[in-house]
Amino acid sequence: MRVAMYYSNKDIRLEEMPVPEVKAGEALVKIMASGICGSDVMEWYRAGKVPLVLGHEIAGEIVETGNGVTQFKKGDRVSASHHVPCNTCHYCLSGHHTVCDTLRKTKFYPGGFCEYVLLPSINVDRGIYLLPDEVSYEEGSFTEPLACVLRGQRLARVKAADSVLVVGSGLSGLLHIQMAQALGAGRIIATDVHEFRLDAAKRLGADYAISAREFTPDLLREINDGRLADIVIICTGAPSAINQGLQSVERGGTILFFAATDKGVTIPISFNDVLFRNEVTIMSSYAGDRGDHITAVELIRSKRVRVKDMITHRLGLAETGLGFQLVVEGTNSIKVLIEPQR
Repeated sequence: MRVAMYYSNKDIRLEEMPVPEVKAGEALVKIMASGICGSDVMEWYRAGKVPLVLGHEIAGEIVETGNGVTQFKKGDRVSASHHVPCNTCHYCLSGHHTVCDTLRKTKFYPGGFCEYVLLPSINVDRGIYLLPDEVSYEEGSFTEPLACVLRGQRLARVKAADSVLVVGSGLSGLLHIQMAQALGAGRIIATDVHEFRLDAAKRLGADYAISAREFTPDLLREINDGRLADIVIICTGAPSAINQGLQSVERGGTILFFAATDKGVTIPISFNDVLFRNEVTIMSSYAGDRGDHITAVELIRSKRVRVKDMITHRLGLAETGLGFQLVVEGTNSIKVLIEPQR
């Protein structure tokens, strides 16, 4: 089978690998759509691990199942989790499935940017989600990123009438905007440095889309009834954006960190200005659990979150390198999909 082998963001080669052999409890999925995630282009994170096949936002068709697999069959249309938890450890039993050691070790093989992916038995057991007929493969590939967003807003306790500031309007930020809108947020403000993304933020539900170069806490107060934001969701690792978010949270509010920084970055916080006496909650969120994925599929099916409107590029497997460059540049793309069967 053909695979897009990653060596660096600028060196992705079309190579051949054997189609994985299916053993007991496993399943083989023919990949129909696989999204390029912002984490895929974190080159520093891949150092020492290359070459490898990336891609974890997948949707496809089950073409073969191993002995003992009874809950799924050939022909099923599915999305699937790359990482799955053990469901029995301290973290899982306390509701933190996404920091489980097993979750951090599990993965499917070889990765979503290829023609066929093998799902190990543990993934088959707890990481496959059937796609309704109304959900296309393209839409199904958004299951994983939307599940991550859903978990983040659930942990941050976003609720009706909250004012929500989304810092960074890339793919994750735009999903957060739509999710906040679906939850009934009272006012949604988005920032970014790219006009293309600001236009998308406005189109997908932001009440205000403001250039990060012009945004200030005082401006936020002007458009938000004299207050800062109840919920601040930081969807970029840029230190300037993080500092902007830290200055924009209202008393009693919550800051959700939803993006990694570059390696080695530290962010100083003015304890008195941000935290002391203000009862501000600072938190992070990583990945999504099974329930988040199942809910994400339903949100996509019901069009409560309009993921298809976010697709800007559909590329074949041989064009994966181009897709990575589009995501790295981030100026004229939102969601870039690789469709290996093109």
